[in-house]
Amino acid sequence: MPTDDDLPETFHVTTDEQLRAVSNLTRHRIMAVLRFEPATITQIADRIGLAKGSSSYHVRLLERAGLVKVVRTRKVRGVTERYYAMAARSIALPDPGEGGPDVLMRHAVADLEAAPADGERHVRMAHLRLTEEQFAQLGARLQALADEYRELSDPSLPDASLVFALFHPASRPQAEGSAE
Repeated sequence: MPTDDDLPETFHVTTDEQLRAVSNLTRHRIMAVLRFEPATITQIADRIGLAKGSSSYHVRLLERAGLVKVVRTRKVRGVTERYYAMAARSIALPDPGEGGPDVLMRHAVADLEAAPADGERHVRMAHLRLTEEQFAQLGARLQALADEYRELSDPSLPDASLVFALFHPASRPQAEGSAE
């Protein structure tokens, strides 16, 4: 079975089929299950509360798009059980373009809204004014922090999601008559 060290670092989504595969919230949740350890269709269905047939359908689409792959099989009472895993450690999506929806942020918000309301959360938005150098440094620090904690992740512990977005918002034209 391939180890995490054998996985490519990044899978770059380049085709419409791949983009459609990752744009679906159910498939996003399946990939989250497979991020740390391989799982069977039944295990995936149990983890995300989905019917086994639906789970199988979504996994097949992800497999066909190259995002997940079979990493091991075993015979159980005459049936071949397949274990699926992510094809890479991370997925890079194409820039959605001006005004386009950011798939990862949409999924993150949906996951946040579906999370138990009484669970501990750390959600914050900050508006900053930074030099380009500070902007680049902050982006690198956030990425390094995410990478550091990804290395510490233990599949036996409960899931936690970390999402960050550092960007320059679209500039807004000044209203007529406003002071400059």
